[in-house]
Amino acid sequence: MTKLSVLDLANIGEGFTAADALANALDLAQHAEAAGYHRFWLAEHHNFDGIASAATAVCIGHVAGGTSTIRVGAGGIMLPNHSPMVIAEQFGTLATLFPGRIDLGLGRAPGTDQNTLRALRRGADSAEHFPQDVMELRSLLGPPQEQQSVRAIPGENTNVPLWILGSSLFGAQLGAALGLPYAFASHFAPQALMQAVQIYRERFEPSEQLAKPYVMIGCNVIVADTEEEAKRLFTSSQQTFTRMVRGGRGKLPPPIDDIETFWSSAEKAQVSSMLACSFYGSPETIVEKIQPLIDATGANELMVSAAVWDHKARVRSFELLAQAMAMGQKANEGANLRKLAS
Repeated sequence: MTKLSVLDLANIGEGFTAADALANALDLAQHAEAAGYHRFWLAEHHNFDGIASAATAVCIGHVAGGTSTIRVGAGGIMLPNHSPMVIAEQFGTLATLFPGRIDLGLGRAPGTDQNTLRALRRGADSAEHFPQDVMELRSLLGPPQEQQSVRAIPGENTNVPLWILGSSLFGAQLGAALGLPYAFASHFAPQALMQAVQIYRERFEPSEQLAKPYVMIGCNVIVADTEEEAKRLFTSSQQTFTRMVRGGRGKLPPPIDDIETFWSSAEKAQVSSMLACSFYGSPETIVEKIQPLIDATGANELMVSAAVWDHKARVRSFELLAQAMAMGQKANEGANLRKLAS
């Protein structure tokens, strides 16, 4: 059975503040926990007008402190922006406060522009050390070694589960070599999805953390009571990605009635390619739209993002998706039982 999880970028909508976005993140996590979602992840982005989760570890503590069972983590921490020691201490502290509930997804991209990277006091070549930094971080979070002079406290022996995040073949190869679970960022860069998943599974080496490959697929999913309303809500994402193509960002815009009046044909083609792993629909149609992605990738888990401007509509989207997926899986189980009995 494919697990469902939530990726929240803590989007700041037009007309709202960062405080609103962070309050909404906690509220969404509480509803996701009640609806049966497995994880709730936040992501590191810097110098973005429309994203409030730059201090990702702080946001994770905010969400974990207001929930009780759902796993909370980073999807992800952009490790080249930090020393492994600092991240080990941050996530070791989170794991100490919320034992058994913290995940640490690691990305190689800076998650920002070059000027901001310099403001973070990290060099342009810091991404080249990503594999070594991952191994150093894993060591700092693991059991202490004899004669070890540098220790992360809290951190050591918390064994916070690490994930490799990526949108290229590099992350797939590294995740496989280190025996770590792999999450592909197909919610915004799906082009190498199938090849990356294949390479990861073929080259996977078991580790103490993971005995066999585990694949998480990122996707955008919006569910509303009607097909028309879901389509309209999706226009907020389409506008945001169109602005990115134009070289701008800004806060998350409210939906519009006709996206065709907003973008050019060339922009539509480029944005549609970026959002190829995006689905919208009613509870009656959404499962049949998502299922081909699950079947094609063999995904163990879907990490679902929904950039919906209206917070109540976003919460309802996740609730409707959980209900629809549960009903779809029950229907599949029933069909399989009937096949076996025939």
